[in-house]
Amino acid sequence: MRGYYFITDAGLSRAGNEADVAAAVDAGVPFVQYRRKTGETGALFAEAMRLRARCRGKTKFVVNDRLDIALAVDADGVHIGQDDMPFGTVRRLLGPDRLIGLTVHSVAEAIEGERMGADYLGVSPIFATATKKDAGEPGGLMLLRDIRAAVSLPLAAIGGIGLGNAASVIAAGADMVCAISAVVCGDNVGKRIAAFQRLVPGRN
Repeated sequence: MRGYYFITDAGLSRAGNEADVAAAVDAGVPFVQYRRKTGETGALFAEAMRLRARCRGKTKFVVNDRLDIALAVDADGVHIGQDDMPFGTVRRLLGPDRLIGLTVHSVAEAIEGERMGADYLGVSPIFATATKKDAGEPGGLMLLRDIRAAVSLPLAAIGGIGLGNAASVIAAGADMVCAISAVVCGDNVGKRIAAFQRLVPGRN
């Protein structure tokens, strides 16, 4: 689990989610997370099915929050936050073999996430970001270093990351980096992802 962690954002994307995910898969990202907060369930299911088909056998496909969509499209797992369905309930419904990613904002949450059995942690936000309105106050590189020292799980860093500061985020302990606006707002998503991928040693 090393490399660029791709999260969809239909509101920011120039090319659209399907084109973005195709580019991410071609770039060899370890994860694609389908995140879409609005829309009818039927439309979300249909889009998730198409994205799942692009990822199958090539990269891990997880769904943000929506356990029902994840199960319906046979996703590899889900990604949840601190205020979503309780972790234990998600694991019971999802089963033992699928992935659960958990967003954390503190060392205590990270330790608890590892204790509960999360497969990886999303550490957020590292820097100030406008992409996620409820992201909260940035924790900075120190938070990432402290969490890296406290847990052994793979860490995906998100929040205000760009090519100018991604190397420092990786040096602070991130296994994966996510920079949504720095990637999907551009014309060549694959090229932008590749630039981030090159910064991650031993990526897969």
